[in-house]
Amino acid sequence: MFSRRFIATSAVFVPFLFTGSVSAQAPAPIRFVEKSKIIVLDAGSSSYVFGVNEQNMLQHIYWGGHARDEDFAAVRSFPEWASFDLGTTTTPQEYPGWGAGLYVEPSLKVTFPDGNRDLVLRYVEHRIDGNTLTVTLKDIDRELFVQLRYTVYAKAGIIGREAVVENRTDKPAVVENAQSGAFYVPDGDCYRLRYLSGRWAGEWQLNEEPVHTGIKVLESRRGSTSHQMNPWFALDRDGSNDPEHGSVWFGALGWSGSWRISVEQTPHQQVRVTGGFNPFDFGYTLAPGEKLETPAFYAGYTDGGIGEASRILHRFEQTEILPNHSGARTRPVLYNSWEATEFNVDEPGQKALAEKAASLGVERFVMDDGWFGQRNTDHAGLGDWYVNPRKFPNGLGPLIERVHELGMDFGIWVEPEMVNPDSDLYRKHPDWAMHFDGRPRTEARNQLLLNLARDDVRDYVFHWLDELVSKNDIAFLKWDYNRNFSEPGWPEVPSDQQKKIWVKFTQNLYEILDRLRKNHPKLEIESCSGGGGRVDLGILRRVEQVWPSDNTEAFDRLTIQQGFTYAYTPHVMMAWVTDVPNFNGRSVPLQFRFLVAMQGSLGIGSNLNKWQQEDFALAKQMVGYYKSIREMVQNGGLYRLTPPADTNFKASQYVSPDKSQSVVFAFLHSQQFGRTLPALRLEGLDEKASYSVTVFDGKSRPHAAALPARLSGAYLMHQGIALPLTGDYDATSIKLERVAD
Repeated sequence: MFSRRFIATSAVFVPFLFTGSVSAQAPAPIRFVEKSKIIVLDAGSSSYVFGVNEQNMLQHIYWGGHARDEDFAAVRSFPEWASFDLGTTTTPQEYPGWGAGLYVEPSLKVTFPDGNRDLVLRYVEHRIDGNTLTVTLKDIDRELFVQLRYTVYAKAGIIGREAVVENRTDKPAVVENAQSGAFYVPDGDCYRLRYLSGRWAGEWQLNEEPVHTGIKVLESRRGSTSHQMNPWFALDRDGSNDPEHGSVWFGALGWSGSWRISVEQTPHQQVRVTGGFNPFDFGYTLAPGEKLETPAFYAGYTDGGIGEASRILHRFEQTEILPNHSGARTRPVLYNSWEATEFNVDEPGQKALAEKAASLGVERFVMDDGWFGQRNTDHAGLGDWYVNPRKFPNGLGPLIERVHELGMDFGIWVEPEMVNPDSDLYRKHPDWAMHFDGRPRTEARNQLLLNLARDDVRDYVFHWLDELVSKNDIAFLKWDYNRNFSEPGWPEVPSDQQKKIWVKFTQNLYEILDRLRKNHPKLEIESCSGGGGRVDLGILRRVEQVWPSDNTEAFDRLTIQQGFTYAYTPHVMMAWVTDVPNFNGRSVPLQFRFLVAMQGSLGIGSNLNKWQQEDFALAKQMVGYYKSIREMVQNGGLYRLTPPADTNFKASQYVSPDKSQSVVFAFLHSQQFGRTLPALRLEGLDEKASYSVTVFDGKSRPHAAALPARLSGAYLMHQGIALPLTGDYDATSIKLERVAD
């Protein structure tokens, strides 16, 4: 297609034509309609429209189902509502600066060295290059520019937004608030907001609440994504509990540092969602010529309910976010040694565990904490990343060789951003820990946080990681992060630069991961932060999988995993089978634990040294079954068949993209009064097809009525399927395969 650039001088628009390839196929995903001065972005079955009004403001027009270019006339700013709400506030600006009487949430706030804090952004030009649109805005007086970058992922049905703030003045300016953009849903009230909150061991709790006049803030001030809140939202105004129908507007930030999403309803029934850097303690000094790029803010629309909103995000993450096309592959079955040995690792013990894991069909063996430095407890050793010679007198080589002989690849646990005060690194470089001069240093889990914003710390971390992977045949890193920021000082730089720590820390983390992946293109990484404390679309560009929660108790995990999948694909969701009793002192059957863990990327974390022969036999059977269905689970479409509020009975279904296969998981907490469950209606199948029906749960059910060997898609979706669940903590799985009539 043509790449076009338009420049506005006052109200005059002059088009400049750039060379580029011409496509005679479907309409371009981004189009400028010259007659009405609007820009249309088409993503999947949705459209996003904005234009330049008579005041040269960039003004939002529409976000919803697919629309035609001719549906929109030239845009005009909104009138003031008395002298208390000027047109600056009532007009839905795409990227409002704080100035000229703006009283809604700004996208950008800047203080100039002369004390001026007024910022009024006006359209300058735009350029379309394939699926990317760049719009340039400028303050009406100062040489402060903002480039808004829109990326259309047409097949996925997602739009990404970023802003680049550039100081072209001859003096520094302080950015006090920098957001990626504001999204507007159609005017009105009665919207419902969904978001995810939690705490350590209780992440991914789905919240639903009405949107009222005012601002609802979702945020992390912790320096990382956090367990307490995740940067994802979904809005609807149908109030429907049907997960497969109704309009939903949804989005997620791609940033692993402190973030904020504000959901605001104005008194004029405008509902707007603004997201980007958290402005708390934020002050980014831009030197002349310097730029600041905000996080990517991704969003989409569907009329297919919250279920389809999730599936759109899942497909987007697997096709556009995950590195090295890993979203198209399947994740290996993993064993992790932590619960078996904790810090008491050594070569003979790990070899013995590896042999037991291999007998189950495990494909990846991961040695957890305790292999390095003087790491015998969590009080010492972090920062000293050399192989402990007492535990591994011949290095890691013999263990890795044995793991390979057993047909598995080898992974290892690391926590690169942390340091124990009791370590050689801290004794040599106490200044490398995040701190304020003259103030106490707050420990959490007996450790401090390295100031990764420092380039020398960044380089140290990269070099030892690079050396570790280069000298050993390591396929996988479990990258942990077990505390949040405290005392976020950076006394080695001038005081006006110190607050850059909130941005530079995460940028340097990303740089380390990017360089490591470039040097070792086959290396795979898991993001772990004491559970789900660092899961977002920024870190997912750099890791293949994530650890949703340290809570592996199977019944709790049903809620945790269900909440996780509202925002993130099961493809990346690690789910372990661990020993009982676990959290809450609860003991559930091994069969139940396996079926819960099969709903994501299956792992085993149990102490295999304590298992009985019957445990190994059942586990081997379960692993074999999982391998037969994991393509559907990891790469298919997810349907939640029970509402999130139902904790007694939960069921989920995964359907292959071509609808030829499906697998159902169902879990009963407790049966009461001898009642059987009602038939479970399925989703996403081919109604005209016939499917073979196979029940698998590792249990003998002599009194259960046998299911028909073959059922039609229409019957399964409208009549449903009877489940043989009884008693307490019962579970089953049903595999469906399309067969010829």
